[in-house]
Parts: sequence; C-alpha cells; structure tokens
Amino acid sequence: MKERANKQHLFWRAGFGASPDRLRETEHQSVRKIVRKLFSDSQSFTPLPTVGGEQPNRRELKGLLQEGKLDRDKLKDRIRENREAIRDLNVLWMEQMASGRGALREKMALFWHGHFACRNQNNVRMVQQYTNVIREHALGNFGDLLMAVSKSPAMLQFLNNQQNRKNAPNENFAREVMELFTLGRANYTEHDIKEAARAFTGWGFNAQGEFVFRRNVHDDGEKTVFGKTGPFQGEDIIKLLLERKETATFVTTKLVRFLVNDDLPADQPDHQRIDQLADQFYQSNYDIAGLLETIFTSDWFYEPKNIGAHIKSPVELLAGLQRSLGIKFEQKQPILYVQRTLGQVLLYPPNVAGWPGGRNWIDSSSLLFRMKLPDLILKEGEVTIKPKDDGDVNTELLARKVNRMFAATIDWPAFEKAFQKVRDEELIDELALYLLPQPLTGSQRSLLVARVKKEATRSEQIRTLTTAIMSLPDYQLC
Repeated sequence: MKERANKQHLFWRAGFGASPDRLRETEHQSVRKIVRKLFSDSQSFTPLPTVGGEQPNRRELKGLLQEGKLDRDKLKDRIRENREAIRDLNVLWMEQMASGRGALREKMALFWHGHFACRNQNNVRMVQQYTNVIREHALGNFGDLLMAVSKSPAMLQFLNNQQNRKNAPNENFAREVMELFTLGRANYTEHDIKEAARAFTGWGFNAQGEFVFRRNVHDDGEKTVFGKTGPFQGEDIIKLLLERKETATFVTTKLVRFLVNDDLPADQPDHQRIDQLADQFYQSNYDIAGLLETIFTSDWFYEPKNIGAHIKSPVELLAGLQRSLGIKFEQKQPILYVQRTLGQVLLYPPNVAGWPGGRNWIDSSSLLFRMKLPDLILKEGEVTIKPKDDGDVNTELLARKVNRMFAATIDWPAFEKAFQKVRDEELIDELALYLLPQPLTGSQRSLLVARVKKEATRSEQIRTLTTAIMSLPDYQLC
C-alpha cells in the first residue's frame, strides 16, 4: 500500500496524476524505472498548434484606414479575435495537460509559467510563441530557457523593454529579471539594476513579432554590474546572472516548494538538501532534468510529511480530474470558467510575480466550489457560484458566456475496469487509495458506506463512490 501511495505521489508531483491503467502498469516497477519512463515520454517536444488571430502589423493597419482615419470598429474586431484565440490556446494547453502526453514536460512548463509570469491580451502570436518557449525548454537548460524567455516579444512587451533606449533607460525589465527570474531579493543593488537596464537597451521586437536588437538605440558605453565593468549587452548580463550562485539557490528553492512541499520546513536537514541540490544545479550548468531526477529518486521526496502536503492549484485540480476519468468537455467554456472561478487562468497571471500558490488557493468560496466540482462534472450539474471578481475585465470575459451545464464525456468503462474484480468490502478503500493521498478516516469511511445503495450494480457503486471521494476536502491535496 505504501509503495502504491509513493507512486501516486510521484505521478501527481511530476504530472497531473495517472489513470488506473497507468498505475497498474507500474505495479512491479521500481521508482527509478518509472522516473526514466516519465522523462522518455516527455523527451520529444510538439508545439501547440496555431489558433489564429494576430495583432495587425503596420501593413495591415493601413487596411484599417478609411480616408486617412483608423476604422476603430475593424480594429476592435481584430483585437477581439486575438483575445478569443488566446482563450482557445488556453484550452489547447489544458487539454494537453489532461491528456497525459508528455506529462512531466507540461507540469514543468506550468511551473515556468508561474516563474516567468507573462501576459499579453491582444497578440496571440506572441502568447503562443512564449507558451511554446517555456514548453520547449521546460526540461532542458535553465540558461537557455532564461535567454529564450527574456528575448520573447511577449516578455519584452510585458516588462516594457520595447521602450528601453539609451539616454532614457527603462529599468522594469532588468529589475524583474534579477528579482523574480534569477537572484531573488537582496542579492543585487539598485546600481546593478540601473547599469543592467542600460545593457538591455535596444532589445525589442518587430511588427512580425520577432526579437530584434536595435543597435541605434543601444547604450554601448561601459557599465559596471556586480563589480564587473565592460561594454555589456543584454546577453552579457544574462551570463553574469548565471555565474552567481544565488541564482541556482533561488530557482532550486522555488522548485522544491513546487514539487516537494508548499511549506518548506525550517529544520536543518531540509535546508541542507536545498543547498546540495543548488550545488548540483550550479555545477551541472543548470541542467533541469538532472535536478528533477535527483529529487524524484531521493528517499526524502517520499517522506510522509511531503505526501499530501501540496494543495492542488486550480489547473492541477482540473487537469487531474480529466486525467483520472478520461473526461472530455463538449465545450471550452467550462474549462475557462473553472479556472477563473478558482483563481488561476492560464496565460493570464495576476502580475509579474505569478500566482502565490500554496494556502492562497483556498478560501471559503473556492473550497466550496472545489468540493462541488466533481459532482458538477460527473453529473452535469448546473453552476450557481459566480466567478471571483478579480477586477480584471479580460478574465471576466472568460466566464461571461459560459454554458452553465458541464456537458462532458467520461470514460467510465476504462476507469471501472480497474475495480471490477475488487471485493465489495474492499471497494471503498481501493478507490480511496487511488484518489486520495492519505487513507480514509473512520468518519469518512462511514459517510461513504452510507452513500452506496445495496441494490446498486458494481458500475453504479464505483461511480457514486468516485464522485463522493473526489468531493472530500482531502482530494484537494496531493
């Protein structure tokens, strides 16, 4: 039982859970072999397909002119099409996560989306490029990922570097690259930011959404950053940041919180482990895959204090539900509605710091909806809970026209197959062992026993119990 719980723990932290069939396949496999399979399944990278909609470039803008004046209605239509396309991209990515294909790559891309938080409301081409950059480099080299994200037009626009010019440097991009992407607070000075901002002058993008270095607006004078002086350009600053050991420590700490335990314990052994992992990350020249393999194959990763210690983010919860039961929604609106109601909309992070995560995912209203969600989906219930008012008109649009019925197809036969031969007296515990990170309490078990009708068929029993178990507070943890 403990071995199966450990494997469930691995599948949730390195992905979005596993189907009963996938878990059964690992019955006689070691953790190390399962980890190798997770990596091999995520080895290849396939970009998310084009969803259409583009920001008008200069040539196209001329076509929006009538008698020398901008046709604002046509421009609004183009912007609306872009925003609709970004929502389509959101759904495509959610479906990819829920499919189980390349689960480790998608899980790490979700982490990097929070780490390199970025949003662009009007240009789907930039958003798609950014999304595929973090997916492509999710398991590769952190230095390559950092450089690719930093040069992505979506990020350059989000952090105002298109306006960063010599004699009028904009410090926003340089500040966030240091504070949020690499070093963390207190590991740089204001002077470092000012000088680094000068180095990033000229980094921008063209009307086709491609990175360009505009030499005519670049400050080619000498800069002093971290005590080193030279005619630095943006690439030089990225290199200096990677040379700092604080970068390895900062990124490793965030990874451990995400993959191991939301509330990193204060005891010395855990901090020693982070130091050791950061040393490995730094010495390996920031090999992401090597760091993850060390974490997933370490005995301490499976310690009881780390199992069930992670509150599922809204995206993890929704993707995990779909993955476990083979759920496919008939329309895209419910997928967007759930994200906004629970406070995590892919491609729409709240700010440059991303989502705070952990206990911040849960409040009285969100917990109520989380616990009702399985019943709504599995029984196509009608939604009465309104999405959170986050003050963002763009995310409000995601739920404005939602179809209140969660119409979906569910692959019950595949799910039930794993439990058809389980004895009646063991069915509840077997389902709970698959769906929950910890064994049922006595009161929970009594509650579930009362839900099952004696005359019900095995199929009806499984469906009733599955819905009830997924509605327990414990299902919010992994």
